[in-house]
Amino acid sequence: MKFNIEKKSIYSLDKCYSIAPLFYQNKEYFLVAAEKVNECVLFDMEGNVRDVIWKEPGGTMSMVQIPNSDGQFLATQKFYSPNDSKEAKIVIVTAKEGGKWEIETLVELPHVHRFDIVERNGVHYLIACTLKSGHDYKEDWSQPGKVYVAELPKDLSGFSIDNQLKLTVLKENMLKNHGYYRVVDEGVETSIISAENGVYQFIPPKDKEGEWEIKKLLDSPASDAVLVDLDEDGEKELVVLSPFHGDQIRIYQKQEGKYHLTYEYEKRAKFLHAIGIAVIAKKPVLILGHRSGEQNLMLFRFDQEKKEYQMQLIDSNCGSANVSIFYKDTNMILISANRETNEVALYQIGADS
Repeated sequence: MKFNIEKKSIYSLDKCYSIAPLFYQNKEYFLVAAEKVNECVLFDMEGNVRDVIWKEPGGTMSMVQIPNSDGQFLATQKFYSPNDSKEAKIVIVTAKEGGKWEIETLVELPHVHRFDIVERNGVHYLIACTLKSGHDYKEDWSQPGKVYVAELPKDLSGFSIDNQLKLTVLKENMLKNHGYYRVVDEGVETSIISAENGVYQFIPPKDKEGEWEIKKLLDSPASDAVLVDLDEDGEKELVVLSPFHGDQIRIYQKQEGKYHLTYEYEKRAKFLHAIGIAVIAKKPVLILGHRSGEQNLMLFRFDQEKKEYQMQLIDSNCGSANVSIFYKDTNMILISANRETNEVALYQIGADS
């Protein structure tokens, strides 16, 4: 099966990087923000610009909407690169009357790269990952990152630079703590976190007095990873991009309680970065993008008849940093922050009729 792909370039944003869905004023939108000092832009689902949330400071690695809110979201700011992220923080962005957006500090967290909000049994948790914990010189990785957590209050209006959310360290010694993907596993929202140490699954407690469960899924160094049942056998495979900002695409299957390598993409894809999972025509697919070399944006699926993984090229020479996935009618809408070409692109992908 080949998929139909239509591309629309919707905006030029220098070093565009982070993408997130936003439900605001009873409509679906999406946000795109830049890695460097630049804008955060609000788009409607047709790709039209609806607002500019901020013009600076940028440095936005992650954005997540506050559950059940009207357009309120959290975002990282001032993470400009691994070597320029000491002032990184998570901010609260709130829509105000008159089309204005208020920005307050939730917590200053040097080198915070990825974060998310996960829920279990009515309790929401902020889970935040620092790429490192500090450095003394450029490319210094001697101070590994950490994973932090806090229960997220329903009302965030009291937080500011002078009254920050208190975080607890959940796991230390996470060297090159880069990858994050939220995966619902056995009905529970879990966090797949990737580092030089390997791939981990963080599972929230059954109640807020309980303990988080941390499972190590793989020992190998990883830049990003996700659990997804591509071959539809009822067991999720572990897709791993390795090593840090690396060039290897590997898929592992669980056998006798451990993950074993069953597929490796035959080509090297330099500087792998974008990762997403979706469903098209009732079939699970994997979206991957890399930022160097051919800078391809690729779709992987499992062919049930041939019993093999197949790749279809979505785009080339684009250099996607991150993707976000939406659905419209029978099509998948893929938003890609094509960082290396400063292009925000919308791809409509559907089954060949």
